[in-house]
Amino acid sequence: MNIEISQQALLPSRFGHFKLKAFKEGIKEHLAIYKEPFGEVLNLRIHSECLTGDALGSLKCDCGDQLEESLKYIQKNSGMVIYLRQEGRNIGLFNKINAYSLQDKGLDTIQANHQLGFKADERSYEIVAIILKHFGITKVNLLTNNPQKLTDIGVKVVSRIPIIIKANKYNEKYLRVKKEQMGHLLDEI
Repeated sequence: MNIEISQQALLPSRFGHFKLKAFKEGIKEHLAIYKEPFGEVLNLRIHSECLTGDALGSLKCDCGDQLEESLKYIQKNSGMVIYLRQEGRNIGLFNKINAYSLQDKGLDTIQANHQLGFKADERSYEIVAIILKHFGITKVNLLTNNPQKLTDIGVKVVSRIPIIIKANKYNEKYLRVKKEQMGHLLDEI
């Protein structure tokens, strides 16, 4: 896999002051957002792009809230957010909007993806191992509710730090599907 790595840049934000590096994998460009010092075990959030949640504040998912909580956590405790360009569980923005339309008609998120010819989750995490290796990271405390990430990232996961987001009337069904059908570790649903 041919990966290009950008220079390091500073990012002052409303969540704190971070450093950035971009990792170019073909046409996809992923981002490491981090605050040092890392320590022996890195606090890590692996976040897949969600334009509607991250940038537009969609209430249909918990993505934007998870990203915000993760950045606040990293600002306070040091660590890294790896922002993966895998919109809509890696089906792309166009297909994600079509899936939203099917959800508006009563299908759940998995049914909508299947209707469009996709698996429930098309994401992969190989690039995460490459990014962590670049930084010399071998152990992480993972900020996640997704059990797949506990085994698929190429480094030792020392502990899981849950990200607790309160459900609302627009995302309650979505979160229930994540818990009951995808095995997400969501106690509050």
